[in-house]
Amino acid sequence: MSSKLKETFDAASSPVTPVPPAPAALAAKVRTLAPSMTRSMQRVAEAVAGDPAGSAALTVTGLAERTGTSEATVVRTARILGYPGYRDLRIALATLAAQQAAGAAPAVTADIAVDDPLPSVVAKLAQEEAQCLADTAAALDTAQLEAAVAALAAARRIDVYGIGASHLVGQDLVQKLLRIGLIAHAPGDPHLAVTNAVQLRAGDVAIAISHSGRTTDVIEPLRVAFEHGATTVAITGRPDGELVQYADHVLTTSSARESELRPAAMSSRTSQLLVVDCLFIGVAQRTYDRAAPALSASYEALAHRHAPRSRR
Repeated sequence: MSSKLKETFDAASSPVTPVPPAPAALAAKVRTLAPSMTRSMQRVAEAVAGDPAGSAALTVTGLAERTGTSEATVVRTARILGYPGYRDLRIALATLAAQQAAGAAPAVTADIAVDDPLPSVVAKLAQEEAQCLADTAAALDTAQLEAAVAALAAARRIDVYGIGASHLVGQDLVQKLLRIGLIAHAPGDPHLAVTNAVQLRAGDVAIAISHSGRTTDVIEPLRVAFEHGATTVAITGRPDGELVQYADHVLTTSSARESELRPAAMSSRTSQLLVVDCLFIGVAQRTYDRAAPALSASYEALAHRHAPRSRR
């Protein structure tokens, strides 16, 4: 067992006090985690997110009866959502209900239909994108974000792994990092990703992007990077996925409901780009003395390239 794996095992074996999410992040947590829950747990999660005031007034027995589940299911759901027990969830629900009473709760749009006119499509997409961004911002662990930014700012080399739409997000991050003078790569071929990961070591950073957290072609290079001592970061919508087993830092994203005309890759990409921008801005702030001149140089080079040339 490598020293890093042993440290992870020892940490996992130690008692950890969970940090409950802020009340405002509860609905985002439900939207993010519900797809990976059992159907009975989904009923509990949807009930507390849909009616926080009514649920807060219920005992664990009352909520179990309302949702047609058991007390054990209610408690398990509370823990999956990040609360030590139902009592803590109930307090968060009461706080959330008070916050909602002070201002209008966001409306939930219907799925896009095949016969929707384009103005309706634009309105629905805009509202869903805004909700994804708000959910991701509310649920994002800023302590994990700070740690990831610190690692990136000090990194000798950065690898970013992703497949499909997630690869495009990875390329976006790499392009930004290159412009502030960092050495970054986003290999598109899964075999090349693993080959690159083998070369990483302590002082390097590997970032894996996967909404499902179960994409083998993303998990494998992150595992290799982790075992070779690199600092690893997972950007995922499923904090219960296999990917996070090899991540030192986890940044959770949200997404809209998947539908026939709106695959999960569309909405997850939006929230992934928000996290990527947060990482980039954080790194640029920490390395401003060298990032600012690097950005100026890249702007100047591009401006010179596109400047009209005089005829001789």
